[in-house]
Amino acid sequence: MGCAASAAAALVTMAGSPFAPCAMAAHPSRLPPPRRPVRAGWVEVPVAATAAASATVLRSWWAVPASGEPRAAVLVLPEVFGVNAWVRSVADRLAGEGYAALAISTFARTAPDLDVGYDAAGLAAGREHRDMVSAAGLLADAAAAAAWLQRQDGERPLGCVGFCFGGHLALIAATLPAFAASCDFYGARVSGFRPGGGPPSLALVPQIPGRLWCFCGDADPLIPPEEVAALDAALTAANGGIPATAAAARHRLILAPGAGHGYLCEARADFRPEAAREGWKAMLELFAEALG
Repeated sequence: MGCAASAAAALVTMAGSPFAPCAMAAHPSRLPPPRRPVRAGWVEVPVAATAAASATVLRSWWAVPASGEPRAAVLVLPEVFGVNAWVRSVADRLAGEGYAALAISTFARTAPDLDVGYDAAGLAAGREHRDMVSAAGLLADAAAAAAWLQRQDGERPLGCVGFCFGGHLALIAATLPAFAASCDFYGARVSGFRPGGGPPSLALVPQIPGRLWCFCGDADPLIPPEEVAALDAALTAANGGIPATAAAARHRLILAPGAGHGYLCEARADFRPEAAREGWKAMLELFAEALG
């Protein structure tokens, strides 16, 4: 798929081997196209063992502007389908906007190379590995990725964006001090579940030091009205009573009218072009405000 396909076979290590240059016009996207060429390829990010998570290596897609210094760096957390062509295209598009972007495998301990399509078999495979992820493991991985990014880009605040299960994980990762701005696109079950067990992930919102914007379709069957209400209440409370739906709120809830689950992804049946464009635009606005 354009840039992703051209570099998919080249494994690039932290030592700094050259990336494959890509012309971004090849993406068959109805989102705003990348505005500049990028360089992209595979990298490996080591994760040290912690008391709650084993050591691993994150096979990750690394995209940077083809010329000039990145304006900041962003961590990308994928859906259950792995670091597939669409997730790689997200990193590429962020690089086209001037950001360095790292899309990591969130299944590094069980399926580091997972790359499946948006069909029943792909969903079943992804859910199998999703159910083996823990919040502690995700935090270890996100912290290692953040440290790696800051070694490449300097000790600057980072952004984070995740989609579907990756959106849920982005809410958890937002508790790390490195992340100044995080976007959770349709991360389901945050009000009643935490990967690996424990209180619901939504209980972590008061611990988030940066900003968190949550994006949901109001017709998403995986995020029913009671979950939307719980999100609204938690974000509003963390805002000190300022409604999460207010444009000036620190933590925001942004609802896409008529959109279902996965509405930002062109490869999914629920893709909604207008909602996708508005969500992408809002994400870039947040990153511009918080990261530069």
